[in-house]
Amino acid sequence: MGIFSRTRDIIAANFSDLLEKAEDPSKMIRMIILEMEETLVEVRASAARTIADQKEMRRHIAKLDRLQADWGEKAQLALSKGREDLARAALVEKRKASDMADQLQSEVSVLDDSLRAFEADIEKLQTRLREARSRQTAIAARLESAENRVKLRTLLASERVDEAMARFDALERRVDYAEGRADALGLADNAKPSLADEIAALASGDKVDEELEAMKRALKKEG
Repeated sequence: MGIFSRTRDIIAANFSDLLEKAEDPSKMIRMIILEMEETLVEVRASAARTIADQKEMRRHIAKLDRLQADWGEKAQLALSKGREDLARAALVEKRKASDMADQLQSEVSVLDDSLRAFEADIEKLQTRLREARSRQTAIAARLESAENRVKLRTLLASERVDEAMARFDALERRVDYAEGRADALGLADNAKPSLADEIAALASGDKVDEELEAMKRALKKEG
């Protein structure tokens, strides 16, 4: 059994109520779309049969119109020959053809009404089908979002997150150590005297030596 049994049920259905009552909205909307697609195919097939019946009836009407014209000519011929009896019989046949044509034309009119109803139903079904497919896309997006939130919350609540954070801390400590070594090497480089410093030191040493020699000469004079 399908969700719907008739085209009118689908057109009048309230999707929101159906989805709210469904245990699995995603599955329900898929079933609705499938039922609507199948119904749309059936309605189109019925419309196609109606159009075919109309064409066949119109061909018969055309034949009957030609038959009426033919019997009218025969009646005219018979009457011109003085055969009123034959003319009357020909007119009777013409009337029969006319009645049959009128009957077929009435049936064509009925089929016209049916075809217009089919067209209206097809248009409404297509509108509802677009709505259902739009709902399906929205439901799929919401379901995916909900599943992703569940996965994220499950992940955050698990021990794997703590382990990962501990690994990050260990990596940061390794980086700190590497940066500390680099800074220490930089300090060693800064402690090495530059060329200018060495030359200045030599000049300073000369002054000390000169001062020392001067002190020695002074002592000798005092002695």
